[in-house]
Amino acid sequence: MTIPTIFEICQPRADVLEGSVSEADFAADLAQVIVGSGNEEYRDPARFFANTYPTRGLRNLLANVCQRLTGAGGEVASIFRLDTSYGGGKTHGLIALTHAARGMDGVSNAKEFVDPSLLPKGHVRIAAFDGENADPANGRAMGDGVLAHTPWGEIAYALAGKDGYARVRNSDESRVAPGAETLRELFGGEPVLILLDELSVYLRKVRNLNDARDQLTAFLTSLFKAVESTPNAALVYTLAIGKDGRATDAYNAENQFIADNMAEAESVSARKATLLNPTEEDETVQVLRRRLFESIDETSAATAVEAYRELWAANRDSLAGDAARSETTETFRSSYPLHPEVLETLTGKMATLGNFQRVRGMLRLLARTISHLWEERPLDAAAIHLHHIDPGHEPIRQEIVTRLGQSAYTPAISNDIAAGETGKKALAQEIDAEHYGGMPPFAVYVARTVFLHTLAFNDPLKGLPPEQLRYSVLCPAADIAFIEEAREKFIAESAYLDDRPGAPMRFLAEANLRQIIRREEQHVDAGEARAELNDRIKQIFGGKTFEAACFPGGPFDVPDEVGDARPKLVVLAYDAVTVGGAIESVPELIERIYSRKGSEGSALRALRNNLVFAVADDARKDEMQRKAYHRLALRELKKPERLVDLAEHQQDKVRELEARSEQELAIAIQQCYRHIFYPSRDRIDASSVDLAHSAIDMHSASDQPGAGQRQIERALRDLRKLRLPEDEPDSPAYVRDRTPLKKGEITTMVLRDEFRRDPALPILIGDDIFVRGVRRGIEQGEYVYRRGELLFGPGDPSANIVIDEQSVIFTMIYAKNAGIWPRTTPVEQSSAEPGRGN
Repeated sequence: MTIPTIFEICQPRADVLEGSVSEADFAADLAQVIVGSGNEEYRDPARFFANTYPTRGLRNLLANVCQRLTGAGGEVASIFRLDTSYGGGKTHGLIALTHAARGMDGVSNAKEFVDPSLLPKGHVRIAAFDGENADPANGRAMGDGVLAHTPWGEIAYALAGKDGYARVRNSDESRVAPGAETLRELFGGEPVLILLDELSVYLRKVRNLNDARDQLTAFLTSLFKAVESTPNAALVYTLAIGKDGRATDAYNAENQFIADNMAEAESVSARKATLLNPTEEDETVQVLRRRLFESIDETSAATAVEAYRELWAANRDSLAGDAARSETTETFRSSYPLHPEVLETLTGKMATLGNFQRVRGMLRLLARTISHLWEERPLDAAAIHLHHIDPGHEPIRQEIVTRLGQSAYTPAISNDIAAGETGKKALAQEIDAEHYGGMPPFAVYVARTVFLHTLAFNDPLKGLPPEQLRYSVLCPAADIAFIEEAREKFIAESAYLDDRPGAPMRFLAEANLRQIIRREEQHVDAGEARAELNDRIKQIFGGKTFEAACFPGGPFDVPDEVGDARPKLVVLAYDAVTVGGAIESVPELIERIYSRKGSEGSALRALRNNLVFAVADDARKDEMQRKAYHRLALRELKKPERLVDLAEHQQDKVRELEARSEQELAIAIQQCYRHIFYPSRDRIDASSVDLAHSAIDMHSASDQPGAGQRQIERALRDLRKLRLPEDEPDSPAYVRDRTPLKKGEITTMVLRDEFRRDPALPILIGDDIFVRGVRRGIEQGEYVYRRGELLFGPGDPSANIVIDEQSVIFTMIYAKNAGIWPRTTPVEQSSAEPGRGN
């Protein structure tokens, strides 16, 4: 079944689609609406109600307040509290009340919201106090030269103009609340609507003013009494608290104070305030859908939701418990195209940020997301997920960083999630480019989801577990295995994820230990890193099999002599010679060392089969160097004076990583030095010297960290180029036919050196295998050995074979023709003679 995408199912509103929704379009300012200024989106009642969803709470609010203002009767109270803990929409509700109190002229769909017969026909005095606009220190300019410092000062002017303010001037300037009778005078015998919004913000502003909180309580008590005792007067105030009566957002202390003191004020008045929620939890999404989308094909939407339900059921063991609940599917049906996690995260986490402004904040963020989505049109967008909110898109980045005040996360965004317009890729983008080409950007989706779950005021709300992330990202076009793989890759490399044991996946504003280490790596001295790396290379490629000659500058650094009898392993400096994947020729420095000798490099090298070259891989060089910097950085951080600056879990991790770094550096060195050039008549095509090439596979290169010679031994033995003492010698006939021995006679010394000269022969480690080869040749009737008076041939008792210029090997044919064998006198058991051999 083909799953339709959001681009086929939904049609955004024109201003959303075009990205022309301005900041002012979402900046609902109650004070401006009351005075007839501000954005037309809110000021014009027809446009306002066209974009507004008639929630149950809003309809109930309008009906009750209008009944109170008109005296129609039937209202439940004169005082109303808007509870905004879930959906928000408090300021929106107050603006709707303002338009309703003025008769909703020109609103064609008024019946959706209120019975038109309840709308006031005459003048209603409207006063609003908005704590966000309040200026208790300097006074808010009200007009007529009036500067109001308190809620009662602003309300007095709004109800009765300059004369009304004059009545409470002393109370305003002294910050002492007026009495109920004084407030009642301001009503002037007309219907009155008083709106109080963002009292918590006002309280935050006056927290350092003596007695300010107590005076606000006194004012509210007087105001409640005045409204309660006056027909056609209504008071509506907002408060952000949860269902349990506790405040949870960034102004939680102030909101809790107001809640407690409102209860005190209500106890003094005749009746308690009626609690209304203008947007219930289940209606928030309808508010968003109405404002953001012109139309949604509900039939196609049902098809998409069903596809998600089947996907969640098929992967239920790997997803959060919510995915398996039937309620989740029902929620998705009503919220489509918004994935359930979008609403859950925005309302349950991001809404706890002090300046998110709930519905208004969601509208702003989602409008920018939808505009960007319709520009990009990702093929996997069967719904709008959290991961479609892209902090790399500048309007969304500014919404998060600037408007929500989350600039502390800017380094995390740039480094881990989205590098912006710089052209440099962030970590998640690099992972996708390397592993998920032609597929959805799984790592970016993971990073965005974790980031948005991080944006919460309360620390316990920040982050999410793996199963919830998989549920959030999973869609019909995404394989859950890729999501999990991308999650693991991202966690392994992220510089800003919380690295504390047991912590959920969430971002930190400060770098985690991984980033601390990276910064320390940047301070490592380049010379010190080079010295460390060179020392480790020498240690790793030192050993008993080969005599290591490290970092030669030319032939003069590699003597053409037998020395301690071991073949020479020439390790080229990684900054002098590197090779890539396709080897078409032998590097020039290797050619010179292989073919020449001496300080001038003019003499020909004799012992060419005595050299093996280890060369760095160009593609692995940087990683090897990085591991050296990494080890030195950890060594520095492990110092006691540095450890004390780290958290305890980071101290333990530094010790663990430092201990591991030695092996990691060894592996990196051996994986880098995986190229071998060795003597062979089967030379590289474009080469002028007898050298062949072999590359050690990565697994073998890291099999025994620290034992670099062992990987070269294995490779050369597999190529039948190297013989260890325990190996079987080549057949005597083969050696006879491939060496000067085929002429009939040769000293053991010269024959042994032939194995150091001739690239067609194997490289022998030690003399034992050579001696065993000679002995086998004698036993098989191919050779005869003579040293002085000793003649050793087939059938003779075992004799000592010495490698020197006095010991001679004859071919059997030559020995017979020369009358050397068979001997003319019986052989006697001879004692071993001194010299090399056995």
